Amino acid sequence: MLSTQKTPLFEIYKDYNGKTIDFGGWDLPVQFSGIKEEHEAVRTKAGLFDVSHMGEIEVKGKGAIAFLQKVMTNDVSKVKQSACQYTAMCYEDGGTVDDLVFYKRNDEDYLLVVNAANIEKDYNWLKEHQTEDVEIINVSDEYAQIAVQGPKAEEVTQKLTSQDLSEITFFKFREGVSLADKDVLISRTGYTGEDGFEIYCRPEDAVHLWKALLEAGENEGIVPCGLGARDTLRFEARLALYGQELTKDITPIEAGIGFAVKPDKEADCIGKEVLKEQKENGPARKLVGLEMIDKGIPRTDYEVYKDGEKIGFVTTGTQSPTLKKNVGLAIIDSKYKALDTEVEVQVRKRRLKAKVVSTPFYKRS
Repeated sequence: MLSTQKTPLFEIYKDYNGKTIDFGGWDLPVQFSGIKEEHEAVRTKAGLFDVSHMGEIEVKGKGAIAFLQKVMTNDVSKVKQSACQYTAMCYEDGGTVDDLVFYKRNDEDYLLVVNAANIEKDYNWLKEHQTEDVEIINVSDEYAQIAVQGPKAEEVTQKLTSQDLSEITFFKFREGVSLADKDVLISRTGYTGEDGFEIYCRPEDAVHLWKALLEAGENEGIVPCGLGARDTLRFEARLALYGQELTKDITPIEAGIGFAVKPDKEADCIGKEVLKEQKENGPARKLVGLEMIDKGIPRTDYEVYKDGEKIGFVTTGTQSPTLKKNVGLAIIDSKYKALDTEVEVQVRKRRLKAKVVSTPFYKRS
């Protein structure tokens, strides 16, 4: 049996009653105090996440922009220095290699932040399409990453730095920031539907920063959070998770992240023909929100039916901690995507009624 990988914070999980699980080959906390409590803390106060399992790949050189335009669905040329962009990489058939955020340091230096389970696959995909004047380096081992999320995130984090964090606006970042006397890169992208920061640091600085943030946020009610709350938070905000809403068989257009696909940009990207056709004419299937009418929870991979015919499947589903309703996201035949369309979800041996509803399920005011 392969041993799971551990982040630099693994040894202190037990100090906060962390319960760990195997997540994509990583031994990570699913919860500390409890998923619902952690979810509520992020929605109302602040939560702290260890996301050091995420991958970091540098793309450098004179040919960096041209190369990234080819492998990314979004328009890299529009990104300014010290800004981030959400994008995807696709196969020729439009299926998704990964969704990611990239950081522009300058015209010849980019940092790609990729999903943990896809680090090796993404690196190999980039190397396979590498062009002249481009250097591609997997630097994942050089970074730990901590995310502070919630309405109190700025207030808490500001206590530890002289950098005016209000200057780091949404999808921007700063490097060389001194936070609790440690040198970090800090960005503001979020994956919870709330405000907050991602802090990239040296692995050996992670424990110090984790403790400093918890101490700084004690009066604001900050709590350590696990993958369970991270999943319910991102789900309510309709943020895609690779392996569920996005896969090699699901295109970004089908998954509802068409805003990150620019098929008409000057440079052709891999998968352009399929993505352009889907964007212009609409895909044959689409990600929709479902709310259960009958009592039951629509779990991942449960089949969805209409008039006895299978029309799709659930990608993610749970009882929403915020709405207190049983809801899900599902990829279904586009002809049934209209709001209030009644469908059935196969929950074990029974088909239970549900209806198509608007998403995101939660949006911060």
